[in-house]
Amino acid sequence: MNTLEAIMTRRSIHQFKDAPVTDTQIKKILEAAMNAPSAGDGRPWEFVVVRNKEKLNALADKIDEGNDMFRQAQVAIAILGDKCKEGFPGFYPQDCSCAAQNIYLAAHELGLGTVWIATWSVPPRVKGVKETLNIPDHLEPFAVFPIGVPAEHLSPKYRYDDKMVHWDEWTTKK
Repeated sequence: MNTLEAIMTRRSIHQFKDAPVTDTQIKKILEAAMNAPSAGDGRPWEFVVVRNKEKLNALADKIDEGNDMFRQAQVAIAILGDKCKEGFPGFYPQDCSCAAQNIYLAAHELGLGTVWIATWSVPPRVKGVKETLNIPDHLEPFAVFPIGVPAEHLSPKYRYDDKMVHWDEWTTKK
């Protein structure tokens, strides 16, 4: 699969089969995440890989009041932002977003499915992740990705909209 194909065919997967995700697949996903660009090469992230079913179930309860995606997933990866590692102050959310997109694309390339569960700036979700995964105070839960073998097939969607493109200056389009 080439890069553009991966971008254009990736979909958020909400249902997973009871099928294994290998350590090799997880490592490849993490390698892709850590190869994301970051401002000043700060790489202000840490990752928690969750395989323990009790922890996955706790994430389901504490993030989204019983979100079945975590119960079905074989693994979840949490991205944590670390302001102390920022290459430039205030950029860790953008840096973590780049890592998150790489998680999406790497999982898709490997035949796995995932969905971005945002935690950054959502206090109940931040609290749930911190409590469940024993996250230190200086780290900010940014997002959590339940990952598994897809139990659903979603067709690609073409989302380009010319009305959203403005050339050289802002224009009002009809």
